[in-house]
Amino acid sequence: MTIRAIRTYGDPILKLKSTEVADINGSVAHLIEDMKDTLRYSETGIGLAANQIGADKRIFIWDLEGEDVFDVLINPEIVESQGEWEYEEGCLSVPGLHWPIVRPRLVHVKGFDLDGNEVSYEADDLFGRLMQHELDHLDGKLLLEHLDKDQLKQAKSTLRAMAMGEPIKEEESTAKSTRGL
Repeated sequence: MTIRAIRTYGDPILKLKSTEVADINGSVAHLIEDMKDTLRYSETGIGLAANQIGADKRIFIWDLEGEDVFDVLINPEIVESQGEWEYEEGCLSVPGLHWPIVRPRLVHVKGFDLDGNEVSYEADDLFGRLMQHELDHLDGKLLLEHLDKDQLKQAKSTLRAMAMGEPIKEEESTAKSTRGL
């Protein structure tokens, strides 16, 4: 298969709501294999949405344990959420930067697997966060949209500096050695 370039902040496809998959066929299976190769190659990611590699499809994959065992969810939707949890979160489309983000602690997500079977997950903590993060991508939302005004201003300044090839100052990033979502 193919390792595809991960689209980063500023790419217009990341701001668009992805299109539902009408038919789970060979081209969808091929796309998912490309997504697996891309996530495997990224080394730091634990999840990847199709639009992060330029595909306008409501699909995401994940490998929560980093053991090269991937799961897929097609046309996912959150049907219920509960609680609240703040945790450092990063993103392959905003590389090298992490922020504390508040999200529901528990989500119930449903969608379809590669065989077209309806599946559902009750996901909490990191798994729940991953589901919400990847669904945000499919809805055209980036991690930056969860930041407060001051955090967003600092993030945009850091991203501009990075785009110009300037090194990131430690105080401009709360980057950790954790894997990105």
